Amino acid sequence: MDILEFKKQPIMGIVRGAKLEQIEPLIETVISSGLKTLEITMNTKDAPQLIQRARSIAQKRLVLGAGTVLDMDSLKRALDSGATFIVMPVLIKDVLGYCVKNKIPAFPGALTPQEIYSAWDSGATMVKVFPVKFFGPDYFREIKGPFDDIELLACAGVTAQNMNEDFASGASAVSFGASVFKKEWLENKDYQSIGSAIKAYLEKLPLRKKEGGAKC
Repeated sequence: MDILEFKKQPIMGIVRGAKLEQIEPLIETVISSGLKTLEITMNTKDAPQLIQRARSIAQKRLVLGAGTVLDMDSLKRALDSGATFIVMPVLIKDVLGYCVKNKIPAFPGALTPQEIYSAWDSGATMVKVFPVKFFGPDYFREIKGPFDDIELLACAGVTAQNMNEDFASGASAVSFGASVFKKEWLENKDYQSIGSAIKAYLEKLPLRKKEGGAKC
C-alpha cells in the first residue's frame, strides 16, 4: 500500500465471510465501482486463499490487505498471501512492531484516548477508532483537540450519509463493511446492490473535499 495514494481516496472496504466462489464477481464489482482499497479479514474461512485469489483477479487494480490480524501467525499467513497492509481490532504490539520494522502500513484498533495515543506512539500508520458508531463525530472532534497530529480511521457505523461529518470532525479516513458486503447480497449474487452501495460512499468524496474536511 502506498499511503499517499490511499489518502487520495481515504475509504477502505472490509470483507468478512465471503466464499471462494464469490470472490471473482465481488472483486470485479469493487473495482468497477471505483473503490481502490479493500481488506479481507483473517477470521474469514480460507482467508489466505481469498486474498491470493483476489490479487490474481485484481491485477494491481485494487490495493488488498488483511484485517482482524490477531497474532504473528495470522500476520505471516496474511503477508504470505500477498496482503500489502494490516488491520487489527486492537493494538497488538508484536504485530505492529513487525509492520513498522518492515515498513508495512498498519492500522491498529483503539477507542479510548490512552489506547489511541499508545497505538500512534507505537508506529501506527493510522489508528482505527473502533467501534465509532457509539460515539459519533463529536468524539473525533474531542480527540483531535490534544492529538491533532494523530491520523484516525473511522470504523463501524460509518454510512454514506454521515461520512462527511466524520471527516469534518477529524477523521483522516473511513471504512465500511457489513452494511455494503451484506451476507444476503453475497448469497443472492446481488453484486449490483453492492456496487451501488460502494458508489454511494465514493460520490460523497468531492463534497468532503469541497467543504475542506480533515487533512487526508
